[in-house]
Amino acid sequence: MRRLLSLLLLALPLAGCSQIDLKKLEKSVNETVQGSKPLSESEVVAGLKEALQVGSRNAAGSAAKTDGYFGNNLIKIPFPPEAKSMETKLRSLGMNKQVDDFILTVNRAAEEAAKEAAPVFLDAITGMTVTDGFNILRGADTAATGYLRQKTSGALHTKFKPIIQRAIEKVSVTRYWNPLATTYNKIPFVDPVNPNLEEYITQRALSGLFTLVAQEETKIRRDPAARVTALLKRVFGN
Repeated sequence: MRRLLSLLLLALPLAGCSQIDLKKLEKSVNETVQGSKPLSESEVVAGLKEALQVGSRNAAGSAAKTDGYFGNNLIKIPFPPEAKSMETKLRSLGMNKQVDDFILTVNRAAEEAAKEAAPVFLDAITGMTVTDGFNILRGADTAATGYLRQKTSGALHTKFKPIIQRAIEKVSVTRYWNPLATTYNKIPFVDPVNPNLEEYITQRALSGLFTLVAQEETKIRRDPAARVTALLKRVFGN
């Protein structure tokens, strides 16, 4: 657009340049190129909410697929870090399959929970102020995701944990965990481990979802093809 403005100025007679209102000319070029007037405050906020809705819906859909977590190294949930010594010891005892089966079921629980995540996210995308909206619009590629995380993590955790609990029961995570923990805790001189699996999976599942939402937001900001509605095209195309 700047280049277009420069070309227009070069095309004007030099003698008349002193009479030109450059700001008005630039505004006119802006509106001609964009085909619309500047964004209103309500459009900015509505556009950012729509971006979060689209991003969170796509993220939840991706995570909820089979191998949505397990097949994505960016968000795959590993053996609980506080029990890393347990994983190492059990693998040294030839229990690789049992450990791998447990990791698989942990990720299956997160994938199962993600099926119910989209409406949870959509309910949480509220309360964005005009100031928040413009700060996000001018912010980094994941500013909206950061806002969503800051404003909704507590509420999402409260709503999401029961979903994880049901998912854990559905895919029988404890059926794979209990034999591992029992075997390990019987080894002489080791410190017994018993991590809170519900909390661990909940935290990692939410973290993975926010990671995917951030990816979706970056796409919307950088790739015009990802702006799937007229409002997104208007807000992020300006």
